[in-house]
Amino acid sequence: MFGRLNIYFREMYPLLPRLGLAAIMFFEIYFVLLLNTGVRDFRIGFQEAIGVFTIFVFLMILRIADDFKDYETDQRLFPERALPSGRVHKKDLAMALATIVSISVLLNLFFMNNQGWFLFLYIYGTLMSFWFFKKDKIQNSLPLALVTHNPVMMILNIYTITFVCYKYQLPLLSLPTILLAFTMYFPSLIWEISRKIRAPKDETAYVTYSKLFGYQKVTRFVAVITLVDIVTNILLLWKISLLGVLVLIANVLWMMVQFGQYIKDPTRFNIKERVERYTYITELTMVVSVATYLLMRMLG
Repeated sequence: MFGRLNIYFREMYPLLPRLGLAAIMFFEIYFVLLLNTGVRDFRIGFQEAIGVFTIFVFLMILRIADDFKDYETDQRLFPERALPSGRVHKKDLAMALATIVSISVLLNLFFMNNQGWFLFLYIYGTLMSFWFFKKDKIQNSLPLALVTHNPVMMILNIYTITFVCYKYQLPLLSLPTILLAFTMYFPSLIWEISRKIRAPKDETAYVTYSKLFGYQKVTRFVAVITLVDIVTNILLLWKISLLGVLVLIANVLWMMVQFGQYIKDPTRFNIKERVERYTYITELTMVVSVATYLLMRMLG
């Protein structure tokens, strides 16, 4: 079983990179929120480690749940993947999931300060994995699947936000918390849509947003979301790094050019790859700006 799980995690959920991603997601929200609310006395300890672990586990849950939900479809369209190919068994993933989820639940219930929000996150994730008991209706509607499933990423962000607010006695509802909930959610929404945009000649039996609505309309929609996203980033970074703000502006202008070129000629490049590059630069700018600010404070 462990050999098969190693195959799965290596191909579908690389553990160390995903743990690093979880840490970035957690501490980006953590420090951006504190710096925007005037908190300068940071107390990082065991709870923060649990927070990172919880995000890591939840992203794993989403990955495995998707493989379970799409098993029959993947057997037809992606038979080379670890689970549909038979190189990994459903029982292997179920046992691994049960073990790591149990650990995550116990850690949160005994040591964290936002148990209610944690339970809400896991309950929503569980309902989502069962298609909210409306599988036939949701599975056959790409927009409905997006509306019901993608918001879980915002709930994951709120999990971190509530932990920070409770720990440092900050208001749950404020401009920084609202902006953070959205600025950390929009990249997942943008990526989820853009990965299902294809040029007309590249469309297959796989259902995409471009097939349903036309690649031009969907690309324009993603462009609008991208602009809204960058506004939230700029507002949060304004007090931390003006240089970072300039990088964000340059990056989004570059991305708008890419959207325009793709609308004119979708055969030039894969828009998902350009969106991923834009997202990496945006998030890296946020992380580096915050890290630089904290480092300067330590040295000063």
